[in-house]
Amino acid sequence: VQLQASGGGLVQAGGSLRLSCAASGRTFAMGWFRQAPGKEREFVATINWSGGSTTYTDSVKGRFTISRDNAKNTVYLQMNSLKPEDTAVYYCAASRAYYSGSYYGEYDYWGQGTLVTVSS
Repeated sequence: VQLQASGGGLVQAGGSLRLSCAASGRTFAMGWFRQAPGKEREFVATINWSGGSTTYTDSVKGRFTISRDNAKNTVYLQMNSLKPEDTAVYYCAASRAYYSGSYYGEYDYWGQGTLVTVSS
């Protein structure tokens, strides 16, 4: 399975972006991670195979929404009320499990990353 992430860009603080991640085949659980300059990759959000269960890291709760369209093999990350500290390369990931959590090792496939820059 290959993953293609898109939708990153430059936005002012308080603005919004929607990231997309298209998979070349059927996937089960999918997630988003991010890596800021000089920092380790961190978990952002995950969604189970049906879309009925989602989990977020505390810093994005209430601002980000993960969703999926299984007919299109695509997962989305709607990011609202963006802050400068959200600046990072965002990676989508897919798992062969019906549900995966916040540990990067639970995911089997990774996209190439898309850069999100939030200016103050």
